[in-house]
Amino acid sequence: MKTKASLPLLFSVVLMDMVGFGFIIPLIPDYIKQFQADPALLGLLMAVYAGGQFIAAPIVGRLSDKFGRKPLLLVSIGGTFFSLLLLAFAPSIEFVFLARLLDGLTGGNITVAQSYIVDITDGKSRAKGLGLIGMAFGLGFIVGPVFGGFLARFGLAVPALVAAGIAFLNCILILTLLPESLSAERKEAIRENPRRRFSFQELARTLRLPGTGVMLTMIIVYSFGFTLFESTFSLFAAEHLRADTAARGLLLTYVGLIIAFVQGGLVGALAKKFDERRILLSALIIAAAALAVYGFTSNILATALVLLPMSLASGIAGTLNRSLLSKSAPPETTGGTFGLSASIESLNRIIAPVIGAYAFTYLAPWLPGVIAGTAVAVAALIARRKLIQEDCLGKDAAFACYESR
Repeated sequence: MKTKASLPLLFSVVLMDMVGFGFIIPLIPDYIKQFQADPALLGLLMAVYAGGQFIAAPIVGRLSDKFGRKPLLLVSIGGTFFSLLLLAFAPSIEFVFLARLLDGLTGGNITVAQSYIVDITDGKSRAKGLGLIGMAFGLGFIVGPVFGGFLARFGLAVPALVAAGIAFLNCILILTLLPESLSAERKEAIRENPRRRFSFQELARTLRLPGTGVMLTMIIVYSFGFTLFESTFSLFAAEHLRADTAARGLLLTYVGLIIAFVQGGLVGALAKKFDERRILLSALIIAAAALAVYGFTSNILATALVLLPMSLASGIAGTLNRSLLSKSAPPETTGGTFGLSASIESLNRIIAPVIGAYAFTYLAPWLPGVIAGTAVAVAALIARRKLIQEDCLGKDAAFACYESR
């Protein structure tokens, strides 16, 4: 009964939280412009949020293991509420930075929500429960930007205030309706098998492993390229394409819908008919070419046309990277391996926005796309050599791959 009662509520909480988060994404260039700040600061704004999350999310996860999921969900979403109020009434660019840092430091609600799902489901229903959270995450990110762009027509503070209202409503729902999921037995099990902390020594050790190391190396360079594109796209659309907030929101929603379509069914159908490694290689090649070209587009229509193959390919590549990574690691190490992958992506969300915004502002508007495309092309070269030619994921080829590294 707890599962049936809690899953829809948790779905709603995550959905509304991601809608509120999506409101803000297309508005970052407008905050830069409002305070007449250097456009390169957009990269730092994105990085400071990601940096806060990188520091705090593992801590929030461990605290939820100790004190329960419900209190930490309240802390996390409560922090989002206050950060959005600070953003709405920010009198200077410094306060915008403070708001984004506060939101990052109190982040981790998705991690806690996933832990909640693990608490209330068994092995048979867990995939469905985690899939619902993933669906809520995706839907919120699709709906948020377009509504954020629309609300900005009534004032730059309006989307932040509406998002703050959503966060406040989420806190009320959690406080009054959501039961605590962490039982005494579950606490004891966690105490005996604590979460593994990220360390560069652990990453270096894993990168030396055959198969798993190859996939993580590919994820490092692919994630850097795609994160660089994501983090600078709003700046590119605002400064180079002269797209208003609503148009930027629609473009982001357009990309999100394509990726959702791919991940929701297309990639599964392709994987049933073709070799996942060859599908991944093809997707990486297409994504690399599209990313390199998109920076040279000069109007919204041309950009939208280039974003179509790029979104299709990146949706496939992102899914198959995770699928092949899971197949490269022994079952007992899958959780830790995915944790390392998530940490790598978090680090890229700190580094890539700074590099991308600097390249756009001080070097050339097309350069972030070329850098992103080059990074994804490197991932394609690794896939061709290691996955196709040397078959690093094959049972009999692991030693040969290890020796060739």
